[in-house]
Amino acid sequence: MGILGVLLFAESLIWFWGSSVAVDTVYASQSISDGETLVSSGGTFELGFFSPGNLTDRYLGVWYKNVPVRTVVWVANRSKPLKDSSGTLMVVSTGNLVLLSQNTSVVWSTNSMKQAQKPVLQLLDSGNLVLRDNGNGSPDTYLWQSFDYPSDTFLPDMKIGWDANSSLERHLTSWMSPDDPSPGDFTWGLERSNYPELVAWQGSNKYFRSGPWNGLRFSGAPQSGANPVFSYKFINNGIEVYHTFDVENKSQLVRIVVNQSTSLWELSTWNEDSQSWMLFLSVPKDYCDHYGLCGAYSKCLTDKLPYCQCLKGFSPKYPDKWNSNDWSQGCARDKLLSCNDGDGFIKYTQMKLPATTYTWVDGSLSLKDCRTRCLKNCSCTAYTNSDISGKGSGCVLWFKDLIDMRQFPSGGQDIYIRMSASEIGKSNRKLLITAIVIPAIGLLAAMLTALYFVVRSRMKSGERTENATEVLEKEGTKDDLELPLFDLITLAKCTNNFSIENKLGEGGFGPVYKGTLVDGREIAVKRLSTISRQGLKEFMNEVTLIAKLQHRNLVKLLGCCIQGEEKMLVYEYMANKSLDAFIFGNLVTIFGPHLNMLFILL
Repeated sequence: MGILGVLLFAESLIWFWGSSVAVDTVYASQSISDGETLVSSGGTFELGFFSPGNLTDRYLGVWYKNVPVRTVVWVANRSKPLKDSSGTLMVVSTGNLVLLSQNTSVVWSTNSMKQAQKPVLQLLDSGNLVLRDNGNGSPDTYLWQSFDYPSDTFLPDMKIGWDANSSLERHLTSWMSPDDPSPGDFTWGLERSNYPELVAWQGSNKYFRSGPWNGLRFSGAPQSGANPVFSYKFINNGIEVYHTFDVENKSQLVRIVVNQSTSLWELSTWNEDSQSWMLFLSVPKDYCDHYGLCGAYSKCLTDKLPYCQCLKGFSPKYPDKWNSNDWSQGCARDKLLSCNDGDGFIKYTQMKLPATTYTWVDGSLSLKDCRTRCLKNCSCTAYTNSDISGKGSGCVLWFKDLIDMRQFPSGGQDIYIRMSASEIGKSNRKLLITAIVIPAIGLLAAMLTALYFVVRSRMKSGERTENATEVLEKEGTKDDLELPLFDLITLAKCTNNFSIENKLGEGGFGPVYKGTLVDGREIAVKRLSTISRQGLKEFMNEVTLIAKLQHRNLVKLLGCCIQGEEKMLVYEYMANKSLDAFIFGNLVTIFGPHLNMLFILL
């Protein structure tokens, strides 16, 4: 204390003001006493001594000048309040600040190691209290600044993160209570990892995380994207890693506060009309925002019950606890990974990426190279692009269990999770069934509709025509028929006179026979029953309609035969199971007798 006494004696010249001053700067050998304040040049912020709530303890802090209810954004002596109004803040010639009590003991001080010729203290209109050399206003040369030591409030242009050169780590800490600015239980900052993300801690336990920055927003906070009030920025240049935000309207007051409550993080704007702070965003915003709610290898969905669901190929690790809504132990794989023996990936979309504690990042790799890199490492459990802006770029790999995932209706991103070959097969088979069955349903509906009209037209008509060529010439449609006409003798010869040995089957409209043409082509001949009431004109209309309904998955119609009472359709012959057995089996299971009618009777 002897050295301090000499220092105070040498700098005993004190500059006194009234209760408030319209200046923003204090020079060396000057001081601010309780009851005196500094005001930023634009009149936005004020520095001075205050007592929170109904307490008598005194703190040095910065607050909004023109907000009626005092809103403090920074506190110097959070853990060591003054017990009376005798406090004095001094700028000493060594380039530091010292807060003294009545008995001249040091309550709080800065610890800048930079040398200054003429140190000055200035309150900026951003709310930043800076100590700099007189005549040098560059932020890079500040001796000290309050923005490097935040309290509970995050202001525009402030940084949250760390600086390798200065060894600074900037984070927010809640007040213990509205009447007690001492450090509370909740802290908010960037977690150090290869793929940094914002994390809120309650004591030593993770409470919430934002998900990593993906080039557009934090993956677990879709609301942090473009909006009319503010814009986020994230910087990772190898020396500094931090995030900050800027406001579109510079005159608008915007602040982010970390609270000692369930509404942990709040972004508010000042409303002049209502003279109050209006909440714009807050987290946690729902149940799924609580860290690790669903444990490993599961996803949280707010529109489902239960909220937690195991990923495909995973089952609850402890089913009894899971069924009792204790999901914290998460899920386990149904099939273990086999490393180099055929592992693959299942793609999930609109996801909040897993916790990034155990990750590896390379911003130069493509997504394809990222997949290859993950497969080569047996410990790799997932991968995705590190930056999704534009067409996507970079690579991030996850190791160990995947924790704290959720799925959004929109605004999330893709992630590829490693699975065993057998699980990949199951997933691909389901996708294949979907891809086949849905188009088949549409095709079947169209064909059934066409068949309905054909059958109806048959039932309405009793017309019979003995000579096909004569009718076609009379109607003027002979030349329009795109299919060839087969004669009865040719078809009888190639089917061994419609022998029972050549019979393939029989439907409601007549039998079907196998035959071989002179050129070696195998055909299937459907012989229309003679009891049918269908006339030649209706039959030809049906032939034209069927020809136009040709599809790669249907047997091709080659032509027809019309002679006397005989009416026949000639198809290309398809050997048993020549259609893919998998497709046919699934379609038969779904459509049953309808397919029999379409593929055999048409």
